[in-house]
Amino acid sequence: MQQQQLHARLMKCLSCSHSHLPLPPPRPPPFYSLQRFASSQPKGQWQETETKMELCVAKVILKKGKTQLFKDGSPMVYSGAIDRIIGRPPPKTGDIVLVADGTEKPIGWGLYNSVSMFCVRLMQLEEEATRDPSCALDMEKLLETRINAAVELRRGLGLPSATTNAYRLVNSEGDRLNISFANWMLLLHCRLSGLIVDVFGDLAVVASSAAWVETYKSKVKACISSIDEINHIHWRPSVEILKEEGMDAADLKELHPSTCPQRTKVIENGISYAISLEGQKTGFYADQRENRMFLSTISHGQRVLDVCCYSGGFALNAAKGGAMSITGVDTSLPALELARENIALNNLDPEKTSFLREDATVFMKGALSRNDSWDIVILDPPKLAPRRKVLQSASGMYRNLNSLAMKITGRGGLLMSCSCSGAMTQSGTFLRTLQGAASMAERKITVLRQSGAGCDHPIDPSYPEGAYLSNILLRVL
Repeated sequence: MQQQQLHARLMKCLSCSHSHLPLPPPRPPPFYSLQRFASSQPKGQWQETETKMELCVAKVILKKGKTQLFKDGSPMVYSGAIDRIIGRPPPKTGDIVLVADGTEKPIGWGLYNSVSMFCVRLMQLEEEATRDPSCALDMEKLLETRINAAVELRRGLGLPSATTNAYRLVNSEGDRLNISFANWMLLLHCRLSGLIVDVFGDLAVVASSAAWVETYKSKVKACISSIDEINHIHWRPSVEILKEEGMDAADLKELHPSTCPQRTKVIENGISYAISLEGQKTGFYADQRENRMFLSTISHGQRVLDVCCYSGGFALNAAKGGAMSITGVDTSLPALELARENIALNNLDPEKTSFLREDATVFMKGALSRNDSWDIVILDPPKLAPRRKVLQSASGMYRNLNSLAMKITGRGGLLMSCSCSGAMTQSGTFLRTLQGAASMAERKITVLRQSGAGCDHPIDPSYPEGAYLSNILLRVL
């Protein structure tokens, strides 16, 4: 003890007299394992260890045969995978819990929800906690680490850049990163299930669809505010989904009026857009960025039709690419007003571009009756299959819409058909639906290109449910 005190006094003297000298590097953290928390002590009791005081937490025990799915990385533990819960009193919504196999050995930790069909959203696996103990069972530290990692990944992908400042910063379950810190290589399963952050210039839009995101709202905002280019944050809760998470809609209202602007301007691949935060989703579909850019490369001299055009993303790229004429169709008047504003914003010829407010089916049937046709048709309807149980009926709607689109595509022309329905993309039946549409239209099709969301919307193979966007380019004969 005396030696320790002497050492402390010496170090204090050294720090005072040699404050200009660099401090020695910190010692690497001791080996860490979640197993030390898997004691049988009742929930709420603290136990002292070498490194810190640790709170024993409840354990969610998985059923036999279910463990590997989550060890492989699937982030959401559904109720049917749970055998039992150890802990008295039982955990409450928002509590940190250990997730363990049948032998009660922890495989990771996450946040519990007593109401949702997803009882636990896994935040860190055992192997991750071993590599990076600083975040273990510490949600605030985990948020800080993972949002910083997401920033580094996007910067590595060239986002933002001089020509693009609209992109996705956090993609819920999708991000899985290898980040190198000096000589340390850490595997960060950078998942923040239920949290999406889109960046539009100096403004970040947070889409919240999990109760834990609302619980840690202030920390999420603090982490995003620390990013150099961000000056404003717009919080956008998915109210209907959060109700299923057990949240009261009244609790989701902002206590203080937001000072965030409701409109802003962004640039994507050199094209400027005015966007409204009161519009669909987060206000702008950054996921189609690479597909819009591709369209610009094939539009020169073509007659282009953009069906369900929203604020004119594809139409603007066709115009920039030198299309002969562009027609955009949508039912939303505010979206069409933005589209017209975007034409002026980019100094494009308004005589070549027209936007019409009309239902997609009504417009295409009318065009067919007039024998109108286009060289390139883009069909990007809203989400028709929000859930798997409505996939069959949605498939019929997709088939009917695409059949009409094929009929008004000139022979040898191109149809870019899109689906943003996760249930459709994950079912693997979109191409079959398009083939059915071709048969209905009495046309033949050839697949020229298949794509999805941009590289800032990563997908984890262990969680294929994260895939939602299909973009297929067809030649129609």
